[in-house]
Amino acid sequence: MELLDRFVTLWVVIDPIGTVPVFIAVTAAMTAPERRKTALLAACISAGVLLFFLLFGQILIDALGISLLSFQTAGGIILFIFALTMIFGEAKHETDIHATDADADLDQRPSPAVFPLAVPSLASPGAMLAIVLLTDNNEFAAADQAITAGVMLLVVLIAYLCMLAAGPIIRLIGNSGAAIVSRVMGMILASVAADLVISALLEIGQSGLH
Repeated sequence: MELLDRFVTLWVVIDPIGTVPVFIAVTAAMTAPERRKTALLAACISAGVLLFFLLFGQILIDALGISLLSFQTAGGIILFIFALTMIFGEAKHETDIHATDADADLDQRPSPAVFPLAVPSLASPGAMLAIVLLTDNNEFAAADQAITAGVMLLVVLIAYLCMLAAGPIIRLIGNSGAAIVSRVMGMILASVAADLVISALLEIGQSGLH
């Protein structure tokens, strides 16, 4: 029963199904091999980030004196900013004079597999918090950590398979459809981000009153 609870918790916070629209939005212009490579890289990076928080998250947060609610607030703000870029699109240059510089800037940007797919879509602030809360990092309970890691890797694997299945969807809806999906997902992500921040602030306020 405890194993099922961990699976459900990590399924909700990692949200493999919810990652598919984001994947469609950021990979619509890619070829099929590029999409497969992006999906694999995103799954591996997100798994690595979550494993790091599983092993060292609580220790790092305690060492820095950061509360989990502060971490949740910061993650919600970052997620909200990213959601705005999905809704309104990225800023474009007014002229083509600096086209070469623009291309150079594009080359320096992180791969979509890193941002936004691995972080914050798969390894979301909620997922990082859940990993920390599901494992007692201070005690280094190896068996407990191994169970949580196994469940997390299973959910990430499912997310990877879901991203692979997005290829036929992209071919069906085309670039225009992907743009619409991107805007809708941006609205949803903005709502999720706002909820993260509001719930953290409310909890901080309640704890202050007591």
